[in-house]
Amino acid sequence: MEVHLKPLCSSTAILSPKASNTRLAQLPRKSTSSSTSRISYNLPFSTTLSTPSRFSPSVLFAIPESQVSAEVDTNEREWAMQDFYTLRREVEVAAGRVEEIRASACLEQLEKEVAELESKAADSSFWDDRAKAQENLLALTDVKDRIKSLTHFKTQVEDAETIVKLTEEMDSTDNALLEEAASIIKELNKGMDRFELTQLLSGPYDKEGAVISVTAGAGGTDAQDWAEMLLRMYMRWGEKQRYKTRVVERSPGEEAGIKSATLEVEGRYAYGYLSGEKGTHRIVRQSPFNAKGLRQTSFSGVEVMPLLPEESLKVEIPEEDLEITTSRAGGKGGQNVNKIESAVRITHIPTGVTVRCTEERSQLANRIKALSRLKAKLLVIAEEQRASEIKQIRGDAVKAEWGQQIRNYVFHPYKLVKDVRTGYETSDITSVMDGDLEPYIKAYLKHKYSMKISASSQ
Repeated sequence: MEVHLKPLCSSTAILSPKASNTRLAQLPRKSTSSSTSRISYNLPFSTTLSTPSRFSPSVLFAIPESQVSAEVDTNEREWAMQDFYTLRREVEVAAGRVEEIRASACLEQLEKEVAELESKAADSSFWDDRAKAQENLLALTDVKDRIKSLTHFKTQVEDAETIVKLTEEMDSTDNALLEEAASIIKELNKGMDRFELTQLLSGPYDKEGAVISVTAGAGGTDAQDWAEMLLRMYMRWGEKQRYKTRVVERSPGEEAGIKSATLEVEGRYAYGYLSGEKGTHRIVRQSPFNAKGLRQTSFSGVEVMPLLPEESLKVEIPEEDLEITTSRAGGKGGQNVNKIESAVRITHIPTGVTVRCTEERSQLANRIKALSRLKAKLLVIAEEQRASEIKQIRGDAVKAEWGQQIRNYVFHPYKLVKDVRTGYETSDITSVMDGDLEPYIKAYLKHKYSMKISASSQ
């Protein structure tokens, strides 16, 4: 029996990592009736011996700890070098892009403009015409901001190039330096994207703030809920751009959402960025207000106009062209808004354009604000339509219904946000509803610019 057990036990004792704790059961021997002795063993399942080919891989492929750590260090160095090569390529691309932007911006011409505007501002009669002086100062600020941005781009790319050169001279890669360079390039690319967008904004009111009006369209309660979702989307976009946002008018729905709302966005180029949002926005989703959870299509209309200061509204509207009605504002404000008709609604009779103001406590203040908004809207209509007389303009109202949409938001059965005008689309609908509108704004401005170029060439 020792002859038969020795190879098995010895193999197990050498190769098994738990050999010292393994105790073989006693092997009973069965008697044989023939001269040819044949021994058989009854082994319990728990002590079944494995053959060498079934040994644990951890035993068969045991590697010294020093060798394992060396291989890990080698892999880390390889990954770090790959990251470095990728980063170096990104720095080279960014450097070329900076040179192109600085060359196309005509930096020397911008510096000459600054000198001319500063000489005008130093004139003793500069403030005789207050409106013209304000316009001059705004232009000076704009040119200085452009020069500052171009200088900052060059500084950032030089910092990234310095980090790349240091890494090439070092024996080992410094992950902290690589992360810093990657952060610089990411910020630089965002800044250049924004700078390129501003070059596409050449309208007379593109540098002003914006007033966004959201109105629920076809779809009932779902449309009212969709209107509130759009309002939140634009508020989140404004916060990400570090603009000041304020809801100045809000009409709640019967069950959920809003019937309409007006949002003011104060910030440079806010109107230029948001002007392409004007139109009908369509949503397709499983209705949360349907007991059967059926798919529902709803619409909401968005109108955008510039937020202009009072002194820039050089529009005279005859009193007989205005229809002014008052009502109780309701909501916050104490008993004053509930007892006194402080809300003002003004309709421009020739065009049918209507504005409403309820945020102020007095009727006079609401009337002044409503009239300012009406003037701003009429200015935009006149600029867009290039009409000689405002009364000839029609088609200002946004029809929030089927076939009029500029963008589709599909939540079910798949996820997709697609702009009908530019064709740009993404499946990351969560980010879009959280205010990530930059790709759509950029695509629309490029589309608008290309359409303008093609029209002028004909």
